[in-house]
Amino acid sequence: MSRLGKITRRSLLAGVVAVAGGAAFGVYQIRKPVANPLDPGAGATLNPYVIIDQQGIAIIVPRAEMGQGVHTTLAALVAEELDADWTTIRVLHGPPAAAYYNAALAHGALPVADYRMRDWQRSLTAGIGAATKLLGLQVTGGSTSTVDAYERMRLAGATAREMLKSVAAERLGISAATLNTRDGRVIAPDGQEIDYRDLAEAAATRAVPRVALRPPAEWRLLGRSLPRSDMQAKVTGQAQYSTDIVLPGLKFATVRMVPYLGGGMAGFNAAPALALPGVEQVLDLGTGIAVIARNTFAAIKGAEAVEIDWTPSDLPPDTAAMFDQIARAFDEAPNSRMRDQGKPDDITGQLDAEYSVPFLAHATMEPMGATAWLQDGHLTLWVGNQAPREHLKVAAAAAGLAEDAVTLHTPFLGGGFGRRVETDVTWQAARIASLVPGTPIRLTWSREEDMRHDFYRPAAIARMRGAVEDGRATLFDAQIAAPSVTRAAIGRLTGRALGGPDKGHVEGAFDQPYAIPNYRVAGHLADLDVPIGFWRAVGNSFNGFFHESFIDELAHAAGRDPLAFRLDHVGPESPVAAGVLEAVRAVSDWDTPLPETTARGVAMTWSFGTPTAVVIELKREARQIRIARAFIACDPGRVLDPAIVRSQMESGLIYGLSAALSGEITFTDGRADQGNFPEYDGLRMFNTPRIEVAILQNNPHMGGVGEPGTPPAMPALANALFALTGQRVRSLPLIHHADFIL
Repeated sequence: MSRLGKITRRSLLAGVVAVAGGAAFGVYQIRKPVANPLDPGAGATLNPYVIIDQQGIAIIVPRAEMGQGVHTTLAALVAEELDADWTTIRVLHGPPAAAYYNAALAHGALPVADYRMRDWQRSLTAGIGAATKLLGLQVTGGSTSTVDAYERMRLAGATAREMLKSVAAERLGISAATLNTRDGRVIAPDGQEIDYRDLAEAAATRAVPRVALRPPAEWRLLGRSLPRSDMQAKVTGQAQYSTDIVLPGLKFATVRMVPYLGGGMAGFNAAPALALPGVEQVLDLGTGIAVIARNTFAAIKGAEAVEIDWTPSDLPPDTAAMFDQIARAFDEAPNSRMRDQGKPDDITGQLDAEYSVPFLAHATMEPMGATAWLQDGHLTLWVGNQAPREHLKVAAAAAGLAEDAVTLHTPFLGGGFGRRVETDVTWQAARIASLVPGTPIRLTWSREEDMRHDFYRPAAIARMRGAVEDGRATLFDAQIAAPSVTRAAIGRLTGRALGGPDKGHVEGAFDQPYAIPNYRVAGHLADLDVPIGFWRAVGNSFNGFFHESFIDELAHAAGRDPLAFRLDHVGPESPVAAGVLEAVRAVSDWDTPLPETTARGVAMTWSFGTPTAVVIELKREARQIRIARAFIACDPGRVLDPAIVRSQMESGLIYGLSAALSGEITFTDGRADQGNFPEYDGLRMFNTPRIEVAILQNNPHMGGVGEPGTPPAMPALANALFALTGQRVRSLPLIHHADFIL
């Protein structure tokens, strides 16, 4: 196979992805042809997901691998139907192309709770999903990758298999129906075998056939835990990230941007930096500077040495003032009432509570970075990203080039969590490369730059009112105020201001499967221009804490066991959600008495199509508290790789516990106070609990697994703290309220 850069820059339209009966490569009734962006040079491409050359089979995956295992699962979808040998396939990230649109991003388009959606509503969202092709939304996010690919990539493998069989049948002079396939070969009834490599070029000229997908009972790869396609490269050090690229004459760069969010740069003195060994240039980027040097260390030291005259931010000066501005949103009419059942105003509230959560950073293990090379009028970039087409557009604009003069590669991501949807580092790398044409540049942010120039999870406040009677909740009334992630992030990506009710603002609160007769959730959008963006689980991340903490308060007000209380309210609404509560009850031995030094808390959140319940067990050790054990039960429907589902649930839980325990970004004079892990820590190996995961498959609709473990982790921890200490904590992080082992 030739360079992936060549694959990126060309299109192959004829025959390969011909539209038969309105079905592009066998999936979705889309009337316009979808361009296959692949041109492997040697060998052949049978559709946008399959290349066969003399090295064997390469499966092209359209989503970014950031440790979540998506390259393995998506490649297995194709390999299952193609009858490829899993041990020999190559897995490559697809280029920026409309063929890789993510239709599942539209699954949340309707203002309806996922658990309550009817079949006609799901059909409607599938139709809306077709528009993502026209919009070019090639995005890894929203726990949608597998849901989106489930049929499409299996169909790609199945149609490729049948195209190969048709060529073999002609050569052998027999019916294709008599042929079998196995491990990358077509097998005749007499035992004769023909390697796919000998059939691929002829097969690429065939029309795309209609095919039936194999039932799960016949699966060989799907439904079991496979060796990860990325694991060998990662454990041997061969895996490449954005700042691993080695090019001839490579120079190293870093940036130092205005620390006062919304501020500017009046001027700078580069002389102190240029006097340092290894520093070669200091460039003006408008709201900051870039330093080019002979190595990354010299670049970072040079950036620190530049004397810069910053202009101040017009944001509220500190965290307290920012929370005051968020609270003022309650004085305005709500943006949404996605759920408004019964007559909440007629019910006298017995319990009132106010909750708050702080701004949070993504804190990916790999700081932001990219490698860029402007050569003979063509820009090539290597940048870890979650939206290739958007990053390509931004790179072209930053370098002053047409989009077809840009090649963008998506290497492995050292964590994403929504941060790498943002295009800021791509703009910087492309801009720097355009200022030093002919010189390849490796841009690496310092950890401090990364943490202080994040697009944060917003701070939020919830005001709750509730009532109980005869052991059951009769009122759940919530008002939620925060800046809008949806409007901020989508506005940056599309350049358009969004209006209307903001579903993402109240997800995790309005859409939970609780049968409470008077149930209202109002969303208030705060006017606060702190840079915010998608953070793992988005609105569910804070609303899950608000909702499940208050449900716990209602349970205790009713004198009920918190898990039994939940089951009484969830069972009538959703047997699927009740199933995860029953499962976590069993796996955690919830009903077993505990010593006085140990306590448990529970929470359940339905997010991204997957109900997930968490039990956290805390234990006193001397004067401190240890998070001793954690139990998760989830039901994502059809499970394609149990080990990956388990690892994602564990990952989401740890991410949520870290945020609940110690995650917090605060501000002074419009500048983030935290700059590195000593000030913004997460769980380490010594204080991470032992985790047990129960995976159910009763959900009739496939859900995501990357994010659902995060929302219930936070309230389960806070509820366990109440059970252990009697202290009801309504604001995070918990380290401000209790002495945990850190």
